[in-house]
Amino acid sequence: MFYQRSCPRVWRAVWSRLRFSEKAIVTVLLAGVLSALAAAQSLPAITPTPDAHQASIHFSSRPETAKAASREPVQGVSAGELVKKALAANAELIAARLEIDRARARLQQAGLRPNPTLDFEQQRGVFNSPGERVTTVGVSVPLELGGKRARRLDLAQAELEVAQAEVAERERRLAAEVRAAYVEALAAQRELGLTTGLNLLDTQTAEVVEARVSVGDAAPLEAKLLRVELDRLLARRALVEGRYQAALLKLKSLAGMPLEERLSLREELAQPALHEPPATTEAAIEIALRTRPDVRLARLQEEAAQAGLKLAKAQVVPDIIVSTRYGTSINSFDETPIGFLTDRDRLFSVGVSIPLPLFNRNQGVKAEAAVTIAQAQRRSEFVEAVVRAEVGSALARYRAAQLSLATFEQGVLPRSEDNIRTLRAAYDIGAFRITELITEQRRLLDAQREYTEALTERYRALSDLQAALGGVQQ
Repeated sequence: MFYQRSCPRVWRAVWSRLRFSEKAIVTVLLAGVLSALAAAQSLPAITPTPDAHQASIHFSSRPETAKAASREPVQGVSAGELVKKALAANAELIAARLEIDRARARLQQAGLRPNPTLDFEQQRGVFNSPGERVTTVGVSVPLELGGKRARRLDLAQAELEVAQAEVAERERRLAAEVRAAYVEALAAQRELGLTTGLNLLDTQTAEVVEARVSVGDAAPLEAKLLRVELDRLLARRALVEGRYQAALLKLKSLAGMPLEERLSLREELAQPALHEPPATTEAAIEIALRTRPDVRLARLQEEAAQAGLKLAKAQVVPDIIVSTRYGTSINSFDETPIGFLTDRDRLFSVGVSIPLPLFNRNQGVKAEAAVTIAQAQRRSEFVEAVVRAEVGSALARYRAAQLSLATFEQGVLPRSEDNIRTLRAAYDIGAFRITELITEQRRLLDAQREYTEALTERYRALSDLQAALGGVQQ
């Protein structure tokens, strides 16, 4: 009580008699002393729990703090584990994989030879020759020429490989989508913890301010201003909570998990469980061009178009149809000198049928196949250009994020934390008004948000780089 009543009044009396220059010197000296004292104390830590519903505050997000936290066992699911779940349980991907089975069925069909034809024919006499009858049984066998069967197999095999590459590309995109949702959830979880922890500190400060207002040591306006800040933080927390829950729901949907199942995250923005990028952009591009499924898909589509053109040319060569027939013929003669006679004949024939490709030489099919080849070549060039751009962009973003994080960790955050400690201690002895504390607190919160954005950008850049390099599983 003595501290609450006497100390602030004495301080204000002394402070009011000082000149401006003397006030400035005292403020600087007081800030230095309070900063040194506050540095020896530890603030409550803000470390979001996996579900981010309970949090304690810690404004320091420097490397040594992250390393100390990393030694503690963390429960939850990593991004790699969610990617594996999605690859195994995503309904859209499961449906896409059925296209491979369809391509295998087409490959099986392409290897089959044409069926022979069995002909049966019977003729009976009418009118003046009712006893006459001709019965014929024949077999026709098509013989494919020009290597049509081999060309069909080549095309079907190329289409099978295209289907497999398309599924691999879907898997790559799905993995990238899962990681993107994961980093959004991590960012929302971290901001939720920061906002919650700052709200707890403001609640404690509000209790002190209200106690001072009750004894006349502070104006009622100070309590109202702090309550406005508390309500603002609560509103912000509600928005961040919504973002966090939406990101979790998206992760569950992508991974094929029941929406009601509990999901907690293991990783942290400061320590992404992703591989470090290659040393140079050229090395990264070389890896991407060698491993990316969409690059392979574009090349396979060009090969499939080439196989389609070869098949179209082979189909111009006419097939030969070899046939053989065996028949019996019964003829009757009733007006002969010796009376009614019956003649039985047995017939055997062999024939060859050859279509003449005079008009239809697959001109349109061959022209379409040539255009498809050119189209596939242009697409392949475009995909390679996109890969180079994606790799370069991800690496540039990663390096920029690293520079930004270094600035925050070495300058912005330590100074902001020291400032807030100094202002809180100075406010307790009446040296500053609550508005100055709130203003500096908002600066710290803005700095923490920007630091979270930088962490998020680094994680997202690493994730995009992994996707650009063709990675699926970690």
